[in-house]
Amino acid sequence: MNEDTCSAARRSFLKALPVVTAGAAVPSLGAQAPGARHHWAMLVDIRRCIGCQACTVSCFMENAVPEDNFRTIVSTYAVEQLREGKKEIGTFMLPRLCNHCSNPPCVPVCPVGATFKQPDGEVVVNAERCVGCAYCVQACPYDARFINHETGKADKCTFCTHRLQAGLLPACVETCVGGARLFGDLNDPHSEINRLMALHKDELKTLKPEAGTHPNVFYIGLEDEFVGRIDGEANLWRPTAHGA
Repeated sequence: MNEDTCSAARRSFLKALPVVTAGAAVPSLGAQAPGARHHWAMLVDIRRCIGCQACTVSCFMENAVPEDNFRTIVSTYAVEQLREGKKEIGTFMLPRLCNHCSNPPCVPVCPVGATFKQPDGEVVVNAERCVGCAYCVQACPYDARFINHETGKADKCTFCTHRLQAGLLPACVETCVGGARLFGDLNDPHSEINRLMALHKDELKTLKPEAGTHPNVFYIGLEDEFVGRIDGEANLWRPTAHGA
């Protein structure tokens, strides 16, 4: 995805949104009926990720994420590979976030119905109803949820739904230095995300497909070793360890 492609993706995204004029009420995406106009998804090209954590920092700032918690993060793995009979250690970047699954296991375990899936594909949390039991945290196979220690409520990536309502891209997509993250509407056959997914259909992968969650975060360049269970511990970037 070069600069021209990223610009085309942004134009495609903006065309899919209703026009909002100054002073007009912004329609709530969550209020749409079944068969909603949009089905939001993200495509991550790992080949373009440089592990700069611009996505992580912008998410902190945009969503007031508590210290040492993450809505999105780029995990760094040291991977041992055997090449020509010699062991080599390589570095592998894995951008992670809520996968906004079509079959989210976090939804049925919530005893108060605080976690639900919107018609436009986003999985969100109603903080007013959440009791902080952490059942959803345990049910998520992607380690994408946490209990916010400031609010006592379940917290996670929302695809920056408040930005979508204003006609903006998610903060992590807007600030990605390498253009590794592409966001768009799967219901729009002419969207840039659909074009690139069709172009790379043989390379597309999701995390833990065996879980049957049917994620709406897709990857290009995902090594087979990272599709299923990840063995080993990732180095998680911590802001407190970098002077923040």
